[in-house]
Amino acid sequence: MVRIGCLAVLLLAGSLARAQDVAGIELCTHESRMDRRTGCLQSNVDYLHKLISKNAADAQQKLSAAAGEISALKATVATLQAAVAAQQASVDKLQAAARKPDASKPDAPASKPNAK
Repeated sequence: MVRIGCLAVLLLAGSLARAQDVAGIELCTHESRMDRRTGCLQSNVDYLHKLISKNAADAQQKLSAAAGEISALKATVATLQAAVAAQQASVDKLQAAARKPDASKPDAPASKPNAK
């Protein structure tokens, strides 16, 4: 983690125009005393560490929220699948009942005896 911060500071400090474009990063090349320049660079490293930590925490929070939403959606899908299965079972029963001939109804009308 320290290497990443140092690398970022070195890259940013190496380019004057680029260092000024990053909010919160100080331009350390103007310092003539080595101790002040070192302090400036350390300040930049500390700032980048805080920024990285903040971004990591934000990303983790977003991932956790997304994971919670995914589990809620999975539960909803499971509920809907169960409802569709129940409806399909009802449709299958009704179709089977419609195909079966009813035992109480005769197939052909019974012939009535002619009363003459």
